[in-house]
Amino acid sequence: MANIVEMPKLGFDMAEGTLSTWVKKEGDTIQKGEILADIETDKATIQVESSFSGTILKELIEVNTTVPVGTPIAVIGEQGEEYDLNTPDKIKTTEDREKEKEINPEPVVSIAKEETNRKQQGSLKASPLAKAIASENGVDLSSITGSGPGGRIVKRDIEKHLASVEAQPGETTSPTVKIQAGEETLQPLSKLRKTIGARMQQSKQTIPHFYVTYSYDVEILLKMRAEINQGRPKEEHISINDFLVKAVAMTLRQFPKLNASLDGTALTLHGDIHIGNAVAVKEGLLTVVCRNADQKSLLQISDEMRAMVKRVKNGKVNPQDIEGSTFTISNLGMYGVEEFSAIINPPETAILAVSSAMQVPVVADGVVKPGMRMKATLSADHRASDGAEAALFMKELATYLEQPWRMW
Repeated sequence: MANIVEMPKLGFDMAEGTLSTWVKKEGDTIQKGEILADIETDKATIQVESSFSGTILKELIEVNTTVPVGTPIAVIGEQGEEYDLNTPDKIKTTEDREKEKEINPEPVVSIAKEETNRKQQGSLKASPLAKAIASENGVDLSSITGSGPGGRIVKRDIEKHLASVEAQPGETTSPTVKIQAGEETLQPLSKLRKTIGARMQQSKQTIPHFYVTYSYDVEILLKMRAEINQGRPKEEHISINDFLVKAVAMTLRQFPKLNASLDGTALTLHGDIHIGNAVAVKEGLLTVVCRNADQKSLLQISDEMRAMVKRVKNGKVNPQDIEGSTFTISNLGMYGVEEFSAIINPPETAILAVSSAMQVPVVADGVVKPGMRMKATLSADHRASDGAEAALFMKELATYLEQPWRMW
């Protein structure tokens, strides 16, 4: 029986999506779990898997079309059958369809495509991602020849153009606009920047945040990390953040209210621990998710995080890469930050802001000596937790960060 594929909801706040690329075409066979299309959301370009096996009978929308979540975008079924969108319970064979052409020469599917084509006429063909990159870098799209279907300008075309400009002496491809003294420049917010702003504004206005800061002795952790990485290729090095993901996940086993979601009326305590990690991208921030992190080894966490970050940097992520976190870590340690606090990512109830590991003077047995310390601040939702519980969480986290062998 034929199945309708709808625009998926790839995030709890996603209202619409843009079809960036059909990975499979009409007439192609597809297996459940294979990539069907690339969908652009406010956050990223996501590779969407098919939920059905069969033949792609119809693509109901064109590339570069934005539609609401739940809108039919394709039909998958057995070869030789067609699906009537007016009567979802009825399957029609090719023979039945030919007989109907005399009565209804304009099938619903054709009308949908005709409407899409009409909307695209007279507009410059470029993917939303390509337009965003071009806007941020001051690139005139009319000067670029697209290599996508039908001459559509895609991400690689913009990147190729920027690379060629960079090679020319005296030119600059910096995404940051340089402002001369006395000048003012209006720079529109990107789609992702708007989304981040709206969510963070909502979080600060609706969630009663409170903060607890703790300073961790990470001297042993840093030595252990150096020993583990000795002899390993640089691209396979375990990071401090990998230790953090593991330590936080193991600590959360004892603090279910911090590994929870709150919808305003009820607190959902999650049995699984999925750690979100904020990753900087050109347009802002994305959160990649290490699932069941408490059950994985440091090497597993390291490999998974590295692969997800690579997909994010390349502009291609899977839905499971960025959705479903139950607790988030925001790590600015690589920027030399001494201390900061982060805004909770709703509907989660807490987020951990991690600063740099620094050599500082410490007092031990009345003697001042150098030591390695790393500060972290927990932001928590006062509706779900309180200061005492947050303080206990931070103290228990020290058990793993200061005695990292306990993570094995």
